[in-house]
Amino acid sequence: MINVAVITGGKSYDVLGFYHLWHSLAGINSYIQHIDDFASAPAAVRDSYDVVLFFFMMLAGPTDAGLPGYCGQPKAALEHLTQTDQGIVVLHHALLAYPQWPLWNELVGIPDRTLAKYQHDEHIQINIAAKNHPITHGLSAWTIVDETYQLANPTGDHQPLLTTDHHQSMATIAWVHQYNNNKVFCWQLGHDDQAWADKNFQTVLKRGIEWSCGRI
Repeated sequence: MINVAVITGGKSYDVLGFYHLWHSLAGINSYIQHIDDFASAPAAVRDSYDVVLFFFMMLAGPTDAGLPGYCGQPKAALEHLTQTDQGIVVLHHALLAYPQWPLWNELVGIPDRTLAKYQHDEHIQINIAAKNHPITHGLSAWTIVDETYQLANPTGDHQPLLTTDHHQSMATIAWVHQYNNNKVFCWQLGHDDQAWADKNFQTVLKRGIEWSCGRI
């Protein structure tokens, strides 16, 4: 089993649908928790997860100063994460978190994460850019209903896995790279149950988690 900390906060979501998604992924133990709970946990607990997946959209900070005790020290906790070898997955609106924090820019691989536009309930044609990568191996192009982001594409030493030609979307939809000793998988899709129920979405998410912690 793969133990995954699923970090939420700063954005509402379909709680029942989200829990159903995680219960449908065989071989994965998911521990859904607010960033406050993760940041206030002892380091040994945070370090015990194989993968830390972010599904939050915290826009301010992070900071460790002036917070109530239940918030812990989120900045220190996240900086510590990037000094481990744990897998990291950045899902959907977590790409937009901490827009002024250089570390998150580097972790995501997009220096300027200004969101020009977003659009709900779009039919998005997904193309396979890396047919031999463990995350996308054997997949064929498909169409999914999800939210698009007009966001800059990742730059630098990042490998695109999935792309789209949708006129209201960033071109690169999923990508991977190495950040220090962390293997990082970024996946722009995943707004709601329309995407979560999609079998290809589930396959890519599960494999992305497995890849990030070296299981595939």
